[in-house]
Amino acid sequence: MTTQTPSFVIPPPAPVTLPVRGTSARFPVHRVYCVGRNYAAHAVEMGHDPDKEPPFFFQKNPGNMLSDGKDFPYPPQTGDVHHEIELVVALSGGGRDIAPGKALDIVYGYAVGLDMTRRDIQAAMKKAARPWEAAKAFEHSAPCSELVPAADIGHPAQGAVWLKVNGELRQEGDLNQMIWKTAEIIAELSKLFELAPGDLIMTGTPAGVGSVQRGDVMHAHVDGVGDLQTTVV
Repeated sequence: MTTQTPSFVIPPPAPVTLPVRGTSARFPVHRVYCVGRNYAAHAVEMGHDPDKEPPFFFQKNPGNMLSDGKDFPYPPQTGDVHHEIELVVALSGGGRDIAPGKALDIVYGYAVGLDMTRRDIQAAMKKAARPWEAAKAFEHSAPCSELVPAADIGHPAQGAVWLKVNGELRQEGDLNQMIWKTAEIIAELSKLFELAPGDLIMTGTPAGVGSVQRGDVMHAHVDGVGDLQTTVV
């Protein structure tokens, strides 16, 4: 029996992949989940009480990823684009209703990411009680560093998280300040979605978010994971 090669009515999109430190192999991206207000100081900064909120999630699209040190294009229809540095978790396994004690078993590795946000659009969406996609899931809105395998660095639970713009410190925190830890995030997310290999999770940002302009250089760092630098163009 011969296998027929599938045909497509339009050319299929190229797969979205991230580089992996120490290898020429790439990590294929399946979905991109984000955790909202997962650092207490940032929750307060955005006008919320972190003691009263369970974790909540939103998504970006795989095509929103910006990797390999490329510049960040300033997006249209906004005058207030904010940086949000985040630890990114990359999954090599999946499933539903994953127990917290088993959650780290499906983590492939970690990266440094930026959840770029059209804050003025987000504010308008919040006021109208509408979804955030236009504020969060625009093109190139998820700059990301190379992935570092957990087999090499373990599972970071503490360490400095910071972001500088043109050398000036804007955001600063520690991984141990996350309200919901990595294993808990995976467990809670798996109650809502069937997680799969290739999924990315952006785990929230510390306080100090702020706007950027064309020409600004953003330098993001997570201890034990690495650095990400990109220029706004």
